[in-house]
Amino acid sequence: MTEECPIDFVKRVRTAALLVVFFSLATVFVRPTLAQQDPSGEWSPRFDEDQRERLAGAEIGDYLGLPINEAARLRADSWDATLVELPENQCRQHGSDYGWRGPSQLSIWKEVDRASQKVIAYHTHMSAYGAEQTIWMDGRPHPPEYARHTWAGFSTGKWEGDILVVTTTHLKENWLGLNGVPRSDQATASAHIMRHGNWLTVAAITHDPVYLTEPLIRTVDFIYNPQAQMAPWPCESVDEVDRPAGVVPHHLPGTNPYLEEFGRRYGVPIEATRGGAETMYPEYQEKVRKMKIPPPLPKKTPSN
Repeated sequence: MTEECPIDFVKRVRTAALLVVFFSLATVFVRPTLAQQDPSGEWSPRFDEDQRERLAGAEIGDYLGLPINEAARLRADSWDATLVELPENQCRQHGSDYGWRGPSQLSIWKEVDRASQKVIAYHTHMSAYGAEQTIWMDGRPHPPEYARHTWAGFSTGKWEGDILVVTTTHLKENWLGLNGVPRSDQATASAHIMRHGNWLTVAAITHDPVYLTEPLIRTVDFIYNPQAQMAPWPCESVDEVDRPAGVVPHHLPGTNPYLEEFGRRYGVPIEATRGGAETMYPEYQEKVRKMKIPPPLPKKTPSN
């Protein structure tokens, strides 16, 4: 057995040490920071909760679980569904705080700086109305209060562990539900985007000092669907109904005949259907049990 040359031994040790350093550095550079779960991809909505509301829209007079005040209630009571027929409303997008809840495909992709390879922003695209949102990740500040408001607003994001937390300001006036419950342009919103493998959960929170007495928190789930193909959303307003110029569908206070239909259809006390922060909490069930159940709606007779 020949004795190994000291020089060859030193070379082998150096080579092994360099390989250890190389692979250690490679691991550092490619591993995610703080267990971040990249939400990029194609996502399809799941309707495991609030299915009726999210697919068909909330019913007239259904304000259950909404922390609204009297101003919001009055405006919702005055709303008429035919408002969406007006040309100026036909292509009106959902606000980005409410848009998560629509029956919409979702696409998320990241924008990366070529030099540093750091994520500058995440971009979202929803199939409904072709709505898009940019979530800036580069630490830029929000604009001043007088800056332009949009449907999407201005959003910044940061990672808290494996949760992408989004803060949105500069939202245009919009709605919290497709039954006239309003959301003002003074509102701010946040979203907690949480990925668990092929599932994506978004907890959307709206803060509105004009129409809400407490934050409104709602969640929605998506499932990963890499084969999804999203069609464009071309929208062109037309005159759907012949109306005199300047006519805006509405109900004057106390004249909306449809406000009690929701309660009567499902046997829910009318007082409870009026909403308010109290109706969000489980203990409100005890009060509901002591309330008067409204008479059911008349049964429809089949037409001849």
